[in-house]
Amino acid sequence: MTAKKKILIRIGSLRHGGAEKVLVTFLKNLSPDKYEIDLLLNLYSGKYLKDVPSWISIYYLNKGEMITTNRLQDIPRKAFRVIYQSILRKFPKLLYHYILPNKKYDIEFAAIDGIAEDILNSPIKSSKKIVWIHNDLSKIPEYTKDKLNRFFEFDTILVISDVIHHFFNDLAQSNEERKKIVRIYNPIDVKEIRQLSTEPCELIVENNKPIFVSIGTIFPQKGFDRLLRAHRRLLDEGLQHEVWIVGDGYDFPAIKKLVKDLNISETTQLIGFKENPYPYFIKADYYILSSRYEGYPTVLFEAMVLQKPILATDVSGVKEMLNNGELGYIMKNDENAIYSGMKYFIEHPEVSIKYKQVIQSKSLPFELDSAVSSIEKHFID
Repeated sequence: MTAKKKILIRIGSLRHGGAEKVLVTFLKNLSPDKYEIDLLLNLYSGKYLKDVPSWISIYYLNKGEMITTNRLQDIPRKAFRVIYQSILRKFPKLLYHYILPNKKYDIEFAAIDGIAEDILNSPIKSSKKIVWIHNDLSKIPEYTKDKLNRFFEFDTILVISDVIHHFFNDLAQSNEERKKIVRIYNPIDVKEIRQLSTEPCELIVENNKPIFVSIGTIFPQKGFDRLLRAHRRLLDEGLQHEVWIVGDGYDFPAIKKLVKDLNISETTQLIGFKENPYPYFIKADYYILSSRYEGYPTVLFEAMVLQKPILATDVSGVKEMLNNGELGYIMKNDENAIYSGMKYFIEHPEVSIKYKQVIQSKSLPFELDSAVSSIEKHFID
């Protein structure tokens, strides 16, 4: 019998983000007969903790909820976390001795780009090192050329869209580096999404106004401010509709204030975090992605599974996912385009019927088994 591969996987937490959800979906479809997996979290927190298979050992650096404010009473705990993690990052041998029980790993896997440095600094020099890139890093200012080139120190760079693949391919300075870049699909559990979408939704739709729903962590990347300003402009023109935003994040107070400042409280629902967001897809008429940048917005595949017409800004992955506009409406990446796209759907409801019919006729390109296998094979090679 072949010995089990010993794998360390690292991620910040298992809060409600796309990368976290995809990782847990992946873990649920691995076999305990083939792998011995340790999952190391910077913060033991998040809705997906309960979904991690019981055979996977979970370790953590800190425990408790993420601290997103600077309230006086929170500063000591926040400062301790920062200092503690900084020490472990600077002296990784302490981490591998005291947090991890002196284990040796065959593979060390950064499940998000933000953990890349921690994996590269591992004292285990013999392990295969893999990173999973979920974002278009060309749009993130903190990623300087030197920092981006560090990714080529990994043995394998998993990327989730053609845009990210082309970006890293252009960065590569040799064929050897180009061979490290691997295009994969994020695994989506279609059956689970459809089942969860049938659960009750507490919001009652009492009118025939079109509803645009958007789901995601609330921070500037997602462009919810642009969505709300476009919403206000359309209301000023007498085009009645509603906007629902499902999610939470550090920018929630700013978005809540914007709703008040724009005087759109009666037509906007800030629903907050929901463990199961899919009933809100079902209640809404359209799914809208207003992001400034993305890696490969898996939420669009979820919208397709639930046969919702899609409007999406032209960020990384969108043209690829929507087949250049065949499976959804692609907008320029600015506020005026978001306004125009919403207006087009409100004034031409027949367009949504067309998109629904096309989605129903297509085989969706994210089969769970094949997506999991495409990642897993890099554990075996």
